[in-house]
Amino acid sequence: MTHSLLTRPDGYDEFLQNLKQRIRTAQVKAVFAVNRELVLLYWQIGREILYRQREAGWGAKVVEHLAADLHREFPGMSGFSRTNLLYMRALAEAWPEELFVQQVVGQIPWGHNLRILDLVKTPVERQWYIRRAIEHGWSRNVLVHQIESGLYRRQGKAQTNFQATLPAPQSELAQQTLKDPYNFDFLTLTEDAREKELEAGLLDHLRKFLLELGVGFAFVGSQYPLELGGEDFKLDLLFYHIRLRCFVVIDLKMGPFKPEYAGKMNFYLAAIDDLLRHKDDQPSIGIILCKSKNAVIAEYALREATRPIGVSAYRLTTSLPTNLRGNLPTIKELEAELKRSKTKRPKKLLP
Repeated sequence: MTHSLLTRPDGYDEFLQNLKQRIRTAQVKAVFAVNRELVLLYWQIGREILYRQREAGWGAKVVEHLAADLHREFPGMSGFSRTNLLYMRALAEAWPEELFVQQVVGQIPWGHNLRILDLVKTPVERQWYIRRAIEHGWSRNVLVHQIESGLYRRQGKAQTNFQATLPAPQSELAQQTLKDPYNFDFLTLTEDAREKELEAGLLDHLRKFLLELGVGFAFVGSQYPLELGGEDFKLDLLFYHIRLRCFVVIDLKMGPFKPEYAGKMNFYLAAIDDLLRHKDDQPSIGIILCKSKNAVIAEYALREATRPIGVSAYRLTTSLPTNLRGNLPTIKELEAELKRSKTKRPKKLLP
């Protein structure tokens, strides 16, 4: 059966004409250049489809009719495919309030909205990613990366003593800046790797490392030297946070958290505040990144620390230890073995 012979429900022609007029009006008003107008138009179309399917009993086929008719009316526009119309319906179902769409949802591009609809399932989490994308100006690829890395569940989850060591506005902002765990899936290290190898890997992938740390971190240096009491000390990584207005010291550990790490960090922060901190800067913050941590041990270790310190774990993509690599077959060897096995198969007997 051809498309022209498919039956339309009552009221469909009037509905189609109304949509055509809305689309033309939106074209004249915004030429689809203003993202908010485009998203709002898509939301309104989705709301109308949703309403007629629920209240007037229109079936699922109406979306196919609309896609064909709108494409015929607006052949130069690619936004009215069946798939996109279904996304419009999903957008209206996800955000029933027009004011919220105008003020919030419409601030991110349509492609961003599609990725959030696809990858995030709860309204609270969807709204969280929309607001962060607006706040930080994430590209679509960065947005997808943040969703797939589970940023919503990790942000602000580090174990800290910020409430006891920082004033209220600063402590809340600092807490939300830290994550737990940090996701270093761009690194591949063996199980017996050391801190210097972890540090080198992070520096080799500094752009990805900064992306994972979050907006506001400016890199100052690695193995940053401090001279105190005639002795030399070195900080693994030193950053300055633009929004927090403070230095951030990161200490890397390949093993689990130990209480003495907090004392060492407390010492480093005291030195940074004396030697580097400007009079307009906020107190420096320390982040101890460990392969794992016991929450109870970390809580007791941070309780008596006088400087603001956070403890977080990190995730790595591990590779095989070097001593095992030579004992395993290479890809070429596996392919050769598969070819040999195929030639050795017995021929199928005729019945």
